[in-house]
Amino acid sequence: MSFLGFILLGLIAGAIAKLILPGRQGGGWIATLVLGVIGALIGGWLGGLVFNVGYDGFFSIQSWIIAIVGAIIVLLIWGAITGRRGARA
Repeated sequence: MSFLGFILLGLIAGAIAKLILPGRQGGGWIATLVLGVIGALIGGWLGGLVFNVGYDGFFSIQSWIIAIVGAIIVLLIWGAITGRRGARA
């Protein structure tokens, strides 16, 4: 997959992950989309490491599932970090 395709996949996966997760996560849409790209990267890395699967192409369902699950994980971690910081203030 090309670099631009990967970025687009991460952006869309971040938006889908934001819609799937209940409640408010810290940051706006821009932060969510950036976290989606990071999540797609981490999801691809973990998918290859644990399940020996990777990105087949932009229109592969496997690529989308990996990217969305990675984005959800990163958004949950981001929500836990920003949630604790907001609770102290």
